[in-house]
Parts: sequence; C-alpha cells; structure tokens
Amino acid sequence: LEIEKLSEILEDFKMVLIVRNDLKMGKGKIAAQCSHATLGLYKKVLNRAPKSLNRWEVCGQVKVVVKTETEEEMLTLQERAKSLNLPTHITVDAGRTQIAPNSRTVMAVLGPADMVDEVTGGLKLL
Repeated sequence: LEIEKLSEILEDFKMVLIVRNDLKMGKGKIAAQCSHATLGLYKKVLNRAPKSLNRWEVCGQVKVVVKTETEEEMLTLQERAKSLNLPTHITVDAGRTQIAPNSRTVMAVLGPADMVDEVTGGLKLL
C-alpha cells in the first residue's frame, strides 16, 4: 500500500472512526461497531502495510471518533480516502439487535495524521 512508504518518512499516524449518527445507535452498539471497524482495518492492513501499523502503534494507536449524518456522506469520505491511497474499512451490521441488517455503521481510516485530516478534519467529534 502507498501508506507503507509514508510510514518511513512521517511520524504521526492515526485512525479515525466515522460513526453514522443517523442510525441512532446506543452507546454500547457504537462501541461494538467501532471495535469491529478497528479490527477490520487492522486485519486488512496487517499483511499489506505492516510498517504503517507499526508506526501507528508507536504513536500510541491514536484513535479519534467522529460522526457523520448519512451513509452517502460516509461513502463520499471513503472515496476521498481512496483518492489519497488511505486504507479504509466499513463495518456492515448483521442486524441482530438495534439496526437493520446490512447497515453500514462505522468507517475506519488509517494513515499519516495530516492526510487523514484531509478526509475527516471537517467532522465533529461524536
């Protein structure tokens, strides 16, 4: 992955978790969905960009949780991240508890802090 090269020259890496606020998930549900997104992105990047994960871990595994109001906005943010070659993972819920099956709930994005901020900097904290 492109971020693998960046991990060698840039210091501050972070992960941002973007939660869909329109789904009105409870706090526990949000926590679980954020955990799924974090693990999903970690597994995706583990073999493809291990130096990037190492850089993120050395930086304290920084995670910031923000909110978006629509699925469309989340997908637009994913396209922006992809255009910057930042890896993403969107968690899709099974629908066993609070929300409809196959709902996209949380998107995780990982990379150099400045680049991630280009994607998520305009969003409000959850």
